[in-house]
Amino acid sequence: MDIRTIKLYLHLSNCLHFAKTAQQMHVSPSTLSRAMQRLEEEAGAKLFERDNRNVTLTSAGVEYRHFAEQTLDNWNKLKYRLDPKQDRLRGRLNLYCSVTAAYSHLPGLLDRFRSEHPLVEIALITGDAANAVDMVKQNRADIGIAAKPDTLPESLSFIKIDDVPLVIIAPTFKCAVQELLCESYIPWDRLPFIIPEHGPGRQRIDNWFKQLGLNANVYAQVSGQEAIASMVALGCGVSITPEVVINNSPVKDRIQQLASPVAIAPFELGCCSKKSREDEPVIAAFLQELQRMRRS
Repeated sequence: MDIRTIKLYLHLSNCLHFAKTAQQMHVSPSTLSRAMQRLEEEAGAKLFERDNRNVTLTSAGVEYRHFAEQTLDNWNKLKYRLDPKQDRLRGRLNLYCSVTAAYSHLPGLLDRFRSEHPLVEIALITGDAANAVDMVKQNRADIGIAAKPDTLPESLSFIKIDDVPLVIIAPTFKCAVQELLCESYIPWDRLPFIIPEHGPGRQRIDNWFKQLGLNANVYAQVSGQEAIASMVALGCGVSITPEVVINNSPVKDRIQQLASPVAIAPFELGCCSKKSREDEPVIAAFLQELQRMRRS
């Protein structure tokens, strides 16, 4: 067992997809398979169950994942203790955020950090912001930029960076949705809604439906606010989404905002991290710069 194999195992145990792990960790599928076979031989237990479609962790695999996480954490701490006076911080920071956040908030967060720590490698993973918390919980990202959920897992900490207003959006051009909007009142119960699959955005829109006592006409459930904006811009329906998504969208000219009959609470946007990893040098340095930005 070596640290590289531990990292491969942790990635695979989280994504449960050999091809994805091989691609994202820059190894061949055969190299990954051999490494996992050696690990199982060393552990004396089967860590994965595999068939033609699925990969799952065995009970031994779950136990081994806890061991691997602790081993990697101890290794990172040891490296820093052995060289606490290093002239420049080195390492890798894995950041997860939405495409919109990569445009709207990430540059401001990273500019100062990179000027202070130019030797730290930044690895950016983009995707549905609703997945940011899980990415951090599973150690697939060191820092996640996310809307604060109603209930934050106890294992995570959250540093707020902004308030993000939410708006109701609809298409601007002639279509079935536009015809409904041209009636003497907005027939919220007949409008087709495009809603997030899960996450804080789904919680907000479900609460909005509840406030109106609305039996919503759900047209589609979609992953990612950017995809929701695109579907609205295609005339598929209406939705509630962060205003910053529309401001940074290439299809914003095809979207209009509607007045909401009830107030919609904004998102608290911030950076989440795993409490147990916050003393790792690279993560600690990023959080320190983030706190300095908040105070300035």
